[in-house]
Amino acid sequence: MRVLIVDDEPLARVALQKVVRERDDIEECNLAGDAVEALARLQESDFDVLLLDICLPELSGIEFAESLKKREAPLPSIIFVTAHEQYAVAAFEKHAVDYVLKPFSEKRIHEALDKAAHRTQSDRAARMLDLLPQIEGLLTKPSRIAIKAKGRILFIDPADVVTVEAQGNYVLLQRKSGSDLLRESMSTIAEKLRPYGFVRIHRSVLINASFVEEIEPWATGEYVLRIRGGKEFTVSRTYKKNLHSIAPLWFGTDGFRAG
Repeated sequence: MRVLIVDDEPLARVALQKVVRERDDIEECNLAGDAVEALARLQESDFDVLLLDICLPELSGIEFAESLKKREAPLPSIIFVTAHEQYAVAAFEKHAVDYVLKPFSEKRIHEALDKAAHRTQSDRAARMLDLLPQIEGLLTKPSRIAIKAKGRILFIDPADVVTVEAQGNYVLLQRKSGSDLLRESMSTIAEKLRPYGFVRIHRSVLINASFVEEIEPWATGEYVLRIRGGKEFTVSRTYKKNLHSIAPLWFGTDGFRAG
């Protein structure tokens, strides 16, 4: 099988690639960070299976899958990767659409790939045409959040927020472009942003897990976490257990033990 992994989270891509490459039936495994890069990969080569994240920047996984119907090339089997709630997953199961729920296990990925390996090209096309409209009705794009800043109500996409840092009685939301200073407690905003993939690594710092690129352990028992662009943060021992939620799978490590 030729597999293309499409996910905007670097650690998720690496974890999926590690599992896929363990299989004996894999001829090729390639990576893409978004839908645009994935389309470029598909122009270069045909793939039998896509491991496709639903929440992608610019173009969602659902919209990307819809666009594949317009291509003249053979339609690949699609395994959606989702962090949506159980009701959506149950709907996937009911309609026989492959999915992998984050955080995923190696066993679950192999089961999905085994199922995809036995699908014929005509079966792939039929399932896509029949089921995509139903899936689109079940899933929505991530909601915007409303924040009050400088007397105004702003609506922002949580996916654009990179970090949140406490500054006295305020918190600073650092976005990919620009920032906002809010009069809010760290505990309150941590709870509000938790469903959007934000991880607390210090009593004063929240990180959007999708921007994490590297974690380095220190002899002190702390960790250094690097995000896109190279900025570093210290993960305090109190919060290091939260690092488990940054990536769905960990390899070559016993994990992060509190203490």
